[in-house]
Amino acid sequence: MPALLIMGPTASGKSALALAVAERIGGEIVNADSMQVYRDFRILTARPPPEEEARAPHHLYGHVDAAELYSTGRWLTDALAAIAAIRARNATPILVGGTGLYFKALTQGLADMPAADPDIRAALRARAETEGAPALHAELAQRDPVTAARLEPNDAPRILRALEILETTGESISALQANTKPALQPGEWRGIALTPDREQLYAAINARFDVMLQTGALDEVRAFAVRNLDPALPAMKAHGAPALSAYLRGELSLAEAAEIGKRDTRRYAKRQFTWIAGQMADWPRVTETSLAARVEAALVTLGTR
Repeated sequence: MPALLIMGPTASGKSALALAVAERIGGEIVNADSMQVYRDFRILTARPPPEEEARAPHHLYGHVDAAELYSTGRWLTDALAAIAAIRARNATPILVGGTGLYFKALTQGLADMPAADPDIRAALRARAETEGAPALHAELAQRDPVTAARLEPNDAPRILRALEILETTGESISALQANTKPALQPGEWRGIALTPDREQLYAAINARFDVMLQTGALDEVRAFAVRNLDPALPAMKAHGAPALSAYLRGELSLAEAAEIGKRDTRRYAKRQFTWIAGQMADWPRVTETSLAARVEAALVTLGTR
């Protein structure tokens, strides 16, 4: 049976669907969310709770320390190993998450990027600190407009990496990615994209953030702040973490921090909808919100219906 890939915006119910399908067909779940790989923020990144993980095998959740720079390339290597092991057990891999780049790497391939150059990286970081990420984004737009168009002006880690590759190889990320092959062949996977009503989703995001605050998200941020890690690390960008950190420093009220966290999460969901529309045009859409309807759609996609 092919692997099942489930993509959707945050708070759309992807994890619940993956678990229901896994229990139905004897599948195993593989994380495809770039924030849920980090162990520090179980609550704030909405990782499946232990009681759900006990109901079906889960892989690549919370297996990376926040001090690490976990790349798409590392995820692809880990995911392919997990898929191979699951298939060796005659089970179905179910990959679920909201990181479109992870799915793109899996189904379209990932370019062979050069290793980091410490000197170039240090120089670019120094420029980012003095000039700001938007200035470097403007430079990237001149040199590699294709890559710049899909990055936010404040996404310093990815902007710096794109410029670093230009300096190291003389080629753009977009040019290197044009010559790639998929890690999974077309017959080896089936994908579905959850696309619920946006206003209902935004309401769910707001409600979920409130529940996160009630169930320990602030304690996670407080414990994380003690580590005093590099603010450029990806884990530092977990939605809600910067604003809640500002609250703990006395710079915002809790209500202000919560609203910022909700707003940032809604904006991220909007970008995920855009990714699905532009990058997953041929993936079947599932607009239904009932779990039963979604499970049925997934089974039809897999060919078991």
